[in-house]
This record gives sequence, C-alpha cells and structure tokens, in this order.
Amino acid sequence: MLCKKVKVSGKVKVTKLKKGKVFKVPSKFKIKKGDLVEVISGDYKKKRGVVLKMMPKIGKALVEGINVKVKHMKPNAETSKKGYKKDIEGPISVCKLMFVDPKTNEKTKIGKKLNHNNKLNRYSKKTGQFI
Repeated sequence: MLCKKVKVSGKVKVTKLKKGKVFKVPSKFKIKKGDLVEVISGDYKKKRGVVLKMMPKIGKALVEGINVKVKHMKPNAETSKKGYKKDIEGPISVCKLMFVDPKTNEKTKIGKKLNHNNKLNRYSKKTGQFI
C-alpha cells in the first residue's frame, strides 16, 4: 500500500492511499521500535508483543505475534528446498496499540519532559517515572 502526501497542516499530515481513502497521520509517534505494547481493540485485544518495525507514513506498526499471516514459499531447485509455509506478521494500526510500562507491567500513556540533564525523555504518565 503506497501512499502519497496530499497536504501538511501543522503537526498532522493528511495522507491519501491508492484506493482514495484519506486519513490523518501524526508526524511523530510516541511508540518506538522495541517497545512492549498491548492491543486495545480488534481481534487481538489484550495480546502483548514487541514492536518490530514502525511505518509512520501509513500509521501502522509490525508487532511480534500479532496479525500473523501465512506466506506460502515456492520450492527452490538450486538449494533443493521444498515448498513450505512461513508465518509473518502483518501491520496493525498504531491507534490500536498502547504502551506497556516495563517497570509496573501495566498499560500507560506516554509523555515527554526534561530530565536532570535537560534532555527530553519519555515518561510514564501513570507513575511519572522515566522510561
């Protein structure tokens, strides 16, 4: 699914897909690669996984063990491999994901504030501790 930029207004980019659907995508996400997240809606509700890849242009992320699809691989004569099935993760919308605090193991919102070195760091809004 390729998308193209239509309009940029402030911090929100309006993006248009090939099929003609228009949706708003924030320019920055608070969830990063390697974070533990929990799905809050859909078929995989209450399941947790680690973010493998972020796709900010389309507002989606690949999460380990979530939205798993089967890919059928062809046999290869050169390496004498037989055909097989391979499980791959499909992208899931970022709005369905919520960050899990590694210290308390609970879902929480994320904010940014200055630490003692005057650098912006992410922090848990539930506990107030830096992540």
